[in-house]
Amino acid sequence: MLVMLTVVAGAGFNQAFAQNATAPVVLVHGDSLSAAYGLPAGRGWVDLLREKMMREAPGFKVVNASISGETTLGGRNRLAALLAQHRPAVVILELGANDGLRGAALDGVRDNLSAMAAASRTAGAQVLILGMRLPPNYGAEYGRRFHALFGEVAHTQRAAWVPFLFEGFGDRRDLFQDDGIHPVASAQPRMLDTVWPALEPLLRKARARAGLLLPVPGA
Repeated sequence: MLVMLTVVAGAGFNQAFAQNATAPVVLVHGDSLSAAYGLPAGRGWVDLLREKMMREAPGFKVVNASISGETTLGGRNRLAALLAQHRPAVVILELGANDGLRGAALDGVRDNLSAMAAASRTAGAQVLILGMRLPPNYGAEYGRRFHALFGEVAHTQRAAWVPFLFEGFGDRRDLFQDDGIHPVASAQPRMLDTVWPALEPLLRKARARAGLLLPVPGA
């Protein structure tokens, strides 16, 4: 159901809508890279996204359903309940890295991502897929095919796509924790900057669908 809202100027509108149960949801469905593994509270890129949206795209609720260690199969098994509970307007899929690090069969990874994107779209959500690359020690051919599958799924499922979540710093060892896998706090704004250009158009569409009368700031 579309809910038309009376325009209330400034912060009053933002507060009123934030408290409204019908606020459109952005669901982040990911692994430790989105669950802020090893970071101080509130310093992960999803936390920064929530703050940015309060300033630049008010009226949304961000739900972070990410779990450290999650695989595409685990995410696929959990997604139906999340879609039913939150009825998201946008689903951000940040899964696959753990599959790749474990050398999982790529056909299975592709199938799981495709199923999640399809289920999200069937539930009425727009989908954004965040791509990932593997360290070179996993083999050039496997790494190439792994990275390519994110774009392939995005194309077939008509989803938005970010080719590489670590764009611009993936080779910067100083921007990763001691495990060499998880970015440090100072890298989280870079991740958000990579995601935002692909996400913002989806937020504009979601606002229109929800009947929000105020434009995204800067539009």
